[in-house]
Amino acid sequence: MKKLLLAATALALTAGMGLAQTTVRMGTEGAYPPYNFINEAGEVAGFERELGDELCKRAELSCTWVKNDWDSIIPNLVSSNYDTIMAAMSINEERKAVIAFTQDYLPPAPSSYVALQEGVDLEGGVIAVQTGTVQASHIAETGATMLEFPNIDQVLAAIRNGEADAGFGDHEVMRPFVEDSNDLVFVGEQVKLDEGIGVGLRQSDTELREKLDAAITAMKEDGSLNALIKKHFGDDAQTYE
Repeated sequence: MKKLLLAATALALTAGMGLAQTTVRMGTEGAYPPYNFINEAGEVAGFERELGDELCKRAELSCTWVKNDWDSIIPNLVSSNYDTIMAAMSINEERKAVIAFTQDYLPPAPSSYVALQEGVDLEGGVIAVQTGTVQASHIAETGATMLEFPNIDQVLAAIRNGEADAGFGDHEVMRPFVEDSNDLVFVGEQVKLDEGIGVGLRQSDTELREKLDAAITAMKEDGSLNALIKKHFGDDAQTYE
């Protein structure tokens, strides 16, 4: 009986410790610069790594980073292989039916088409996208033929090798590839598709969501979030008023 009481007491104390004694595992793709990527030291880097570390600091959380392929990033969150998603994940109704989100830490941003030349058929041609993205959902509703790839590098490769007439993706992800190339160009009109980008969490993790929400609010109010956005996306990037 004594052992049972001690075990029950220990369990109650552990439950009461909550997030203070728990390491929060931050899931990311690590293949979507400048949001997130793997640096030369083999570590997660980029805007979301810097932002996530600051959010954890302000929320007084102990955090580690976990890399996961994009196409299974939501199922592995739901399966508790990590506790958050910070991977340039756009907030939309389809995802909110499965997971929860904090408020946005990046405002709604445009998506853009990239091709080798002007004049390609964006409405009825072949368009390459990264699978599981809001861009893929958009192209699926158009008259274009969609080719899906696991990552943005393969999307761009499909354009260059002639598999696709154009690629469609987040403008800020496409921009450095276009600027650094001598063959890729932006074509067509930009499209806005989402409610901004937020931290994804399991729907049951309300305490963690509230802590991260409070930290995001604080960074918006003191201007540090805008400063971080400009650091990684440039002075012309869309910020919070």
